[in-house]
Amino acid sequence: MSQPTHQALAVTDERPPELLPLAGGISLRRRAPSDAPGLNAAVIANLDHLRPWMAWADSEPSLDHTREMTQAGVEAWEAGTDFMYLLGPDARPGSVIGAFGLHGRIGAGALEIGYWVAADHCGRGLATAAAEALSDAALALPRITRVEIHCDAGNRASAAVPRKLGYRLDRVVEFEPTAPAETGRRLIWIKERPVG
Repeated sequence: MSQPTHQALAVTDERPPELLPLAGGISLRRRAPSDAPGLNAAVIANLDHLRPWMAWADSEPSLDHTREMTQAGVEAWEAGTDFMYLLGPDARPGSVIGAFGLHGRIGAGALEIGYWVAADHCGRGLATAAAEALSDAALALPRITRVEIHCDAGNRASAAVPRKLGYRLDRVVEFEPTAPAETGRRLIWIKERPVG
């Protein structure tokens, strides 16, 4: 589960839309406290899928922990530092097939997109569609001029998303791996608000 940065200052005075409809009856919706049970179940069902790339997926989260993280996300949204979303079908509001976020942890004027999609929904273009919607929403916010996607060089599925969306590979940085499959090389992809 992406964790909001509580020490961050508000990155924008405005907020992105709470609901971002995608094609095929799927939407990104603002994460709410009532989503904790569905999110917890989705994380537990996908631990083997998430563990190679996500340090936080090293053990099964309790429902109480998920509730705490969901509440922290609500507070971060209200503070304007992070904007947490869940991906799911419109017809089943409690169903969670992925989690996405716009995170203010990379400095002034920028938001980082973080994401995961459930294993049985991968390969359908959902991450790409959701990241595109979040990119557009982020760049429409006052004071936001840049969106970034960070992923490990070995995570080809995650790297395919910014590539498909026309992000520019800005740099590769070395880091200390924290998840089992990480290579220690992080790709930093950037998309900037068009000038004019």
